[in-house]
Amino acid sequence: MIATPASRPSLLIVDDDPLIRNTLACLLAPDFELLIAEDRPQALALLHAQNKTPELALLDLGLPPLTRQADEGLALISELLALDPFCKIIVLSGQDDEAHARHARAHGALEFLTKPVLPEHLRAALTRALNLHRQESQELPQGSALQRIMGTSPLIQATKEKIRHYASMIFPVLIEGESGTGKEIAARALHELGPHSNAPFATLNCAAIAAGLIEATLFGHARGAFTGSVGARAGYFEEAGCGTLFLDEIGELPLDLQPKLLRVLETGEFQRVGETSCRRTQARVIAATNRDLQREARSGHFRADLYHRLSVLRIVMPPLHDLGSDRILLLKHYLADYAKQMGCPPCHLNTEAQISWQAYTFPGNVRELRNIVVRLLSHHAGKVVDRSQLEVEFESSVQPPLPADHDVFAHISPKNLSTQFQTGGTIVLDDALRRVERDYIAAALSATSGNMTQAARLLGLNRSTLYNRIDTLARFGEVVFPTYSSVD
Repeated sequence: MIATPASRPSLLIVDDDPLIRNTLACLLAPDFELLIAEDRPQALALLHAQNKTPELALLDLGLPPLTRQADEGLALISELLALDPFCKIIVLSGQDDEAHARHARAHGALEFLTKPVLPEHLRAALTRALNLHRQESQELPQGSALQRIMGTSPLIQATKEKIRHYASMIFPVLIEGESGTGKEIAARALHELGPHSNAPFATLNCAAIAAGLIEATLFGHARGAFTGSVGARAGYFEEAGCGTLFLDEIGELPLDLQPKLLRVLETGEFQRVGETSCRRTQARVIAATNRDLQREARSGHFRADLYHRLSVLRIVMPPLHDLGSDRILLLKHYLADYAKQMGCPPCHLNTEAQISWQAYTFPGNVRELRNIVVRLLSHHAGKVVDRSQLEVEFESSVQPPLPADHDVFAHISPKNLSTQFQTGGTIVLDDALRRVERDYIAAALSATSGNMTQAARLLGLNRSTLYNRIDTLARFGEVVFPTYSSVD
């Protein structure tokens, strides 16, 4: 039996097989507050209704409508971690495939278990995950937020200098970067170094709140403003006072709410839902996103005026693959830290493993690095880890970069539009640009045999952005590569 406090920890179970769901529920109900869903949309709807994320999640990869592929499960891993970076995810899959295991870990899963699993093995994995969740979510920050942005590389030093420079300014800051690069830590550093560091630092994840509740959450509401509002309540802008309001995943803010946020940024005024009187805020807004908001604004998926207002000051958190020897520094730091937390001796990488570590691209950034360290300590505490043992934890085998002059798009040539225009022909520019984008993405995927990580690198994107662009193209009927995510 797993020892639990008075309030049981919450566990999300997502599996399309009702027999497995029922079996897991019977096995784990005594120890956990269970949230059970059969697919990704149902799981997300359940979490939005609960307005919270669970401490742990136990997911299948092959979820409807693509039960033979890992698309839905991998997407759900990313979405859960976007809602709560501390959520610990264990994959329980019937797809006994090392590639799927690596992909799941790269997306942020802590462990990968294959069906069928012995109850004691499942309980042990859940216990490890729960202990790690409690340690990470309850541990006090060591030093200032700026000190927690570790590294000696020029990119890290330049980022920290920009944070110091922007901290005293009153303007909004937009923090951009891939998932797992430390955007919230950068926001906290801006707050701590600013003139109102003793005021509140309020955080709202725009992806974690149901669309219909975001306005009331941000601005507050009057009594009776909507069903269930039995009393008036202040929103995040009021609770932040003269401090900082950090809006994470700002790209998820509904379009119809964006003008109201723009008004607050321009005038400092807002209204509670259900009220007509204006209130004022002195809170400084810091926003973060892993999307290309400038491109989203050009395509009409994000308001251009709001983007320009938010991005008066911009900070780009560098991805881990650009940080050179900082990857070794972070490895040593987390090996020592987690070994202390887990009560075990640290492990060490031999020379070949260190070379492999330096060559790996870390698509999941620091979050992936930390999970790799935890698994290394679980399997090899006090031992020397060789290259093969290390690379089991990687998303894919380490591959050398393509030559600088490698042109995967040589076969794509623009059409001669002059003749078309001269003969009275017309085009719809947005449609033409989407087709060009589709062709470039398809060329990159073809050149890399469908490997999304390598294709994203060729296109100068992070992988989550590439997924988002392919999904956006699909909504317009531009299918890039129907099986792209099943081959990566």
